[in-house]
Amino acid sequence: MRHHNYQPDSKFVGLPIDFDKHTDMSILRYCLGATMYMPGTKDFLDAILTKKYPGLTSLVLCFEDACREEDVPAAENNVLHILDELNAAIDKGTIDAGDIPLLVVRVRNIEQFKAFSARLSLSQLGLLSAFNFPKFNKENGEAYYAHLRELNDKSGEKVYGMPILESREMAYIETRIDELMGVRQILDRYRDLVLNVRVGGTDWSSVFGVRRGINYTIYDILPVADCLKDVLNVFSRNNDYSVSGPVWEYFRVNKTMKFSEMPQSINASIFKHETMINDAVDGLLRELLLDRANGFIGKTIIHPSHIPFVNGMLAVTKEVYDDAMQILNADGGVVKSSSANKMNEIGPHRSWAEKIKARAQVYGIIKDESCYTSLFV
Repeated sequence: MRHHNYQPDSKFVGLPIDFDKHTDMSILRYCLGATMYMPGTKDFLDAILTKKYPGLTSLVLCFEDACREEDVPAAENNVLHILDELNAAIDKGTIDAGDIPLLVVRVRNIEQFKAFSARLSLSQLGLLSAFNFPKFNKENGEAYYAHLRELNDKSGEKVYGMPILESREMAYIETRIDELMGVRQILDRYRDLVLNVRVGGTDWSSVFGVRRGINYTIYDILPVADCLKDVLNVFSRNNDYSVSGPVWEYFRVNKTMKFSEMPQSINASIFKHETMINDAVDGLLRELLLDRANGFIGKTIIHPSHIPFVNGMLAVTKEVYDDAMQILNADGGVVKSSSANKMNEIGPHRSWAEKIKARAQVYGIIKDESCYTSLFV
């Protein structure tokens, strides 16, 4: 797989790299991008085999919130069937293994995780990249990762875990830091199995009885923004973990998805609230800019129309890439940027530069900010 593989190579100054579930975790943790969540009951097989969504590179099949409890057995059977059919298609040469999105199963709880994983054959497990662990906290986290370690050791496969931080204890200010630090201790013990840390903006909004409107971002909802701030503080320091942004809940599919006029600066246009496509997409872009500014990598999505926007905004401009490489290739001190418009301080900016280098590898390098909109179509 490769991000933006449906785009002409001419749109990039530096092309994105190819990746799959076996890519080194130091890079793979940046590769999830727009991760689409689907109910485990949905038959997504044909969409994968026909490459219906060419930009789709990571897919979660959910046994939890998107699936009624009574439907879990049917959802499990459906996922097992999809995995069997994909393996059969690989054997027949109908599809290349490298063209299958990173497949993730969101389990319902630790008991269901153990029961479902016991049903997985080695070939089925071989197609899975990760398990999502919902409502992950300091009480249940050890059990999730201990079983995942056992599963990896017994099978010889590398399957990662992706905890979802969304519990009420993390929303409440009096218990949040203790919870986050407890989770951090667990993840540190299993760091080689932690592909990504995910956050539940919708669950935290429900705690406070709020929901962001279509013209607001999650950062405008102060109690939730406060939770996100602390998650980033605990997990993104020193680039220790890759943390993805919360789901954008709105979609309004525009048949053309074209811009009437291509803006030179998405930043300037979107924060002036100039209409670019429609409220739903403009709101997503506004939130993506703030996700990126705060250090989130990737985003949970619920509609395939969001894919090009999420992944497009993760591409790196040539100027930003040059700044990052200048910082990484210098010994210390302060230097004027190659574009002569900013100061690059080698020590303090190094962590930022490392993340930019990884993003550029995974999502590509574009000439300048005016090129972003060409990645959205």
